[in-house]
Amino acid sequence: MSDEQQLDMELSSGIAAFEGKHFAIAAQTLSPLAEQGNPEAQYRMAIMAQNGLGMTVNELMAYKYMKAAAEAGLALAQHGLGFMYLEGECVERNGARAVEWFRKAADQGLVGSLTTLAMMYEKGQGVEKDPEEARRLYKLAGFE
Repeated sequence: MSDEQQLDMELSSGIAAFEGKHFAIAAQTLSPLAEQGNPEAQYRMAIMAQNGLGMTVNELMAYKYMKAAAEAGLALAQHGLGFMYLEGECVERNGARAVEWFRKAADQGLVGSLTTLAMMYEKGQGVEKDPEEARRLYKLAGFE
C-alpha cells in the first residue's frame, strides 16, 4: 500500500468517526493529518476544537485550522470562517472579513453562504445595505 493510499484510508476512517460522532477517535485520527495540511482533516478538527467535541474547547486551534482549510479552498471551511468572523467566535468580529469568506464559498456554489450573504446585504450587516444585491443572491440560492 502506498503512502497516499494509507493517508486516504486514515482520512476516510477519521471522517467516518467524525460523522458517527465518535469525536475522540476522530480527533486522534485526524489530528496528524491536519498538522500535515490536509484541509478536510483541518476543517473537522476546527469544528471539534470550536465546540469541544472529543477534546476541550480550543478557540486558537479552531481558528488556525478553519483558516488553513479555508485558504486551501475548502468551501465548507470558507463558510465556517465567515461565521467565525460574523459571530466573533474564536476571532474578533469583523463583518467585512465575514463577507469576504462567505463570498468565496458562495462562488463555489455553497447555498448556505449565498443565503447568509443575501441576509447580510438585506440587513446591512458587515456591508452597505443593498436590497438589489440581497435579491440577486437569494435568487442564486434558489429562493424566488
